[in-house]
Amino acid sequence: MIKFEPSSLKPQARHDRDKPKVERLEAERQVSMQLTDQSPNQRFGRLAPVPLREAWVTEASSFTPWLAESDNLLLLGDTLGLKLEFESRETAVGPFRADILCKDFDTDRWVLIENQIERTDHTHLGQILTYAAGLDAATIVWISARFTDEHRAALDWLNEITNDGFAFFGVEVELWRIEDSPPAPRFNVVSKPNNWTRAVSRSVRQTLNDELEGNEINRVAYWSAFDKLLDENGGALKPKVTPPRMGYYSFTIDAKKNCYLYAYRIVEKRRIGVYVALYGRTSRAYFEMLGSSRSEIEQATSEALWWEEVQPGKKYYIGLSLHDADPLNENDWPRQHQWLVRGVKSLYAAFAPRISSLRPPPSTQGPD
Repeated sequence: MIKFEPSSLKPQARHDRDKPKVERLEAERQVSMQLTDQSPNQRFGRLAPVPLREAWVTEASSFTPWLAESDNLLLLGDTLGLKLEFESRETAVGPFRADILCKDFDTDRWVLIENQIERTDHTHLGQILTYAAGLDAATIVWISARFTDEHRAALDWLNEITNDGFAFFGVEVELWRIEDSPPAPRFNVVSKPNNWTRAVSRSVRQTLNDELEGNEINRVAYWSAFDKLLDENGGALKPKVTPPRMGYYSFTIDAKKNCYLYAYRIVEKRRIGVYVALYGRTSRAYFEMLGSSRSEIEQATSEALWWEEVQPGKKYYIGLSLHDADPLNENDWPRQHQWLVRGVKSLYAAFAPRISSLRPPPSTQGPD
């Protein structure tokens, strides 16, 4: 009869049975340490709000000059979906002075910015209405530390009762930091135009603008078809989420340098085209720098481009056009859209790298 020694066989059997489990637990522990504790000293900071007055003592001498700087206007413009070009500060409008006046690149309309680094009040609401009337401003941006419910409702109401020529934005500004880091600004939109509501209202009213409405519908359809081809063949250029309702389609080449690319259509002249647009105080310098490479650029595009000074010192266009192209002829859209896609791709490839390398003369940097 075979005799087993309890002291040697049973414990050894239990150890063999548990060994895989122990090894598995140890392996899991090692993996966990690698994933969650790779650095024993790793730590995370916490976002903390910063009082606005800590960074900007006053609106006129601190906040407004800061916002007028190109990088900060770019941040605000990105938040609002606008391309802002600084025009002036403290512009006189009747008995008041508007904080900042800009132009919207896409529409060439005035954009007025009123700043208030505290809670909104009735005085600033009244000033905004006065400014809008005095400047015939198309877009009004009211920036404040906090919007009251009644002032937010007032802007919503103004957006409802005014036509598409006007837009009112309510924006709250905040500052945040992590421990001893510099404060970081953040803009939050609390009120903006409701374009969908306006479109419904226009269709219900049936005013005398039927012809304009029809053209607008045609433009949306035109750029929607362009979007589809661009999505398939545009390369680095991507279609917009919503096709524009205007006669042109814009792309950004370098927002900090105020350089953009457009496709356009002109029904009255039976013409379509593409062009690079240079805006602002650096536009002339950039135009001349690019002009020094005109032969190389036109060789790259395989086209003789037109170079135009639209507004001396402030606006310059470089592009090419296709004549005898009727944007209202839907049967001709495939040809037109193929030409436009080739055009924007060609100009982007030729100009984007060159514009990226441009450096503005020191005298053109910063707002006036």
